[in-house]
Amino acid sequence: MKKLATRQTGAAICALALSSATLVACSNDGDTTETKTATDTATAVSTKDGDKAATGEDRGPITFAMGRNDTDKVIPIIEKWNEEHPDEEVTLSELAGEADDQRDTLVQSLQAGNSDYDVMALDVVWTADFAANQWLEPLEGDYKIDTSELLQSTVDSATYNGTLYALPQNTNGQLLFRNVDMIPEAPDTFADIKSACEAMEGDADCLTTQLKQYEGLTVNTLDFIHGWGGEVIDDSGQPTVESAEAKAGLQALVDAYKEGTIASASTAATEEETNLAFTEGNTAFAINWPYMYSNSEEAGLNFEVQPLVGEKGVGVSTLGGYNNGINVNSKHKATARDFIEFIISEENQLSFAEASFPPVLASIYDNEDLIKEHPYLPALKESLENAKPRPVSPFYPAISKAVQDNAYAALTSGKSVDDATKDMAAAIKQAQ
Repeated sequence: MKKLATRQTGAAICALALSSATLVACSNDGDTTETKTATDTATAVSTKDGDKAATGEDRGPITFAMGRNDTDKVIPIIEKWNEEHPDEEVTLSELAGEADDQRDTLVQSLQAGNSDYDVMALDVVWTADFAANQWLEPLEGDYKIDTSELLQSTVDSATYNGTLYALPQNTNGQLLFRNVDMIPEAPDTFADIKSACEAMEGDADCLTTQLKQYEGLTVNTLDFIHGWGGEVIDDSGQPTVESAEAKAGLQALVDAYKEGTIASASTAATEEETNLAFTEGNTAFAINWPYMYSNSEEAGLNFEVQPLVGEKGVGVSTLGGYNNGINVNSKHKATARDFIEFIISEENQLSFAEASFPPVLASIYDNEDLIKEHPYLPALKESLENAKPRPVSPFYPAISKAVQDNAYAALTSGKSVDDATKDMAAAIKQAQ
């Protein structure tokens, strides 16, 4: 393998670092880096049955664009691909850290009809938008990829109007963390959490989560709406947040906050404040992403994790992660198709798991050796199996703002749930 080479290019943008725990943007570095590895032998990428995945003349070198926060996970995979495919070499275009900037850079390129990026690692909430704008090659016909062994929730996040427009790369789901010294018994429902909180002694908070007015509030609000059987929009994109189930979920969130089950500090908390509250022993429960597991171990806590709990049992986590889309203007789509399939091979997905980058291949979560190393994996698998993507809509930014604005008002300003959901629905309709 040739030595990894890098070169600096112009300004770029950033992706949500969901895998690391955050739902918000990271650093705002305008530099981009393109990374490429050279190789010695040429073999065709294969499906697991050994058949050549894609054929055609649209083959050759491609560029893969991804936010710089997580590229360390894919560089070894790119190097391996390039060793096997010297005539179809992949160059990594490493984008900046901030999600908004990253999206803007991709959009500008795609609107201009450019083929700078053949494959793009898209935050799950961007996929529908990019598909609706006809920037992504549908993964059907010659570009069809078998997704039967992937977690279904991840496939749903990459599907728009019944068509798969991207291939899930990695995912993420929330977990319920519990300090066993404070709360010995695991809850089965959210009502059990409330009962445990009422029985607590001492000054510690009961449950801390992210209710600050940012994307994390959207995610946590959706957890409750979905966990009580509601939806924000239907399959046609029309708002359904005024349903009895959706209202019940939001009401449960508001009541838990007002009654003190959810810590008052949560309305100022992001993932990191939640992490600190739990690892420092200041809260009995916390809702957060898997990254907090190792932090809790390092803090020496006696703790356990499980999927979120809802009204009647296992709750509904909101999905994170990346989907890989092929630029409709790419000149080497067959190579792009085979490369994104290569990423979801068992070997490569295992490398993601070993790097605490949740894979989309379901079987990885049953690997006994891996579970010994990462004990949270069974709980994470159950979380992901019950997870839902955020509303799959080209108008997602407006939907998220509608949820945030009105949920925050219901939590902190006395706005009724009826009025909050009514205004959510109106804002969603106006955005369409």
